[in-house]
Amino acid sequence: MTRYRVEQLAHKYMNHDMISLHTELPGFPSGRVRLLHAVLSQQPSAASHRELLALVASLVQMGLDTHDMVENGPADAKNGMPAMRSRQLKVLAGDYFSSRFYHLLSQAGQIEAVRLLSEAICDLNRIKMNVYSKMKQLKLGAEEYVHYGAEIKSGLFLSFTGFMHGLYERLWPELVERYCRCEVLLQELRETEAAPGRGWGFWHVMQEGTEEDQRALRENRDDSSLIRHLMDKYGVAEKLGGLLRQSAVQLRELVGRFPSDKLVRELQPLIEPFLSAGGPKPAAALKELG
Repeated sequence: MTRYRVEQLAHKYMNHDMISLHTELPGFPSGRVRLLHAVLSQQPSAASHRELLALVASLVQMGLDTHDMVENGPADAKNGMPAMRSRQLKVLAGDYFSSRFYHLLSQAGQIEAVRLLSEAICDLNRIKMNVYSKMKQLKLGAEEYVHYGAEIKSGLFLSFTGFMHGLYERLWPELVERYCRCEVLLQELRETEAAPGRGWGFWHVMQEGTEEDQRALRENRDDSSLIRHLMDKYGVAEKLGGLLRQSAVQLRELVGRFPSDKLVRELQPLIEPFLSAGGPKPAAALKELG
């Protein structure tokens, strides 16, 4: 069984006609799952369970991400029933995906893994509540936004640190956190191009912008031309691209510290999308190099 087989198995649990007809699911955490599978393959004590552990990690993450897609508030009159059905299915689907890990791990006698994942879920819920509170009060900085985003993406996978030993145990937390930081920055870069004024761009302007621009951003969230102007004025896309490239280079250097050449070769393709999406170095950095 390969890491790609893990994704195939996960989809067997997630593919249901009712879900596909009436709602949508979040993207599969393919990169993080492959990262976990690859590193567990280097652990003698965990290698035989690597497919199971990667599978349950993917199911729990899908459950958490599906619940995060549930919107609060009443459905509008036009789409009331479809919206309500979609919301209910997301809740049920998230519960179902999350519940499967108990069954799969208990069948395999992996009780310690059940405990570790359960604790990680509780910790993630606390982090999310803290972030939502800061957002509501407009007390979140741009870098803090990225930090929390990476923390939420990496939290579940950090719980597998106990299955690793030696240098792998020391490097795994930094590896998964840096990888998730790249994931967050790439997602933000794409959303800035598709839907400017949300996420990192919003918090960057609220942190660095003039009082007038901050007020305009707060009060005119539906004015797409104004939002685009503010994002361009503060160089949001360029700054995100620079942050992504910087983080991707750091991630590549970290991967090179692992003692297994086979593992390094296996992880390289997971880094390349971040490096290419980050684009060329900013002009200022090129001047420094020249």
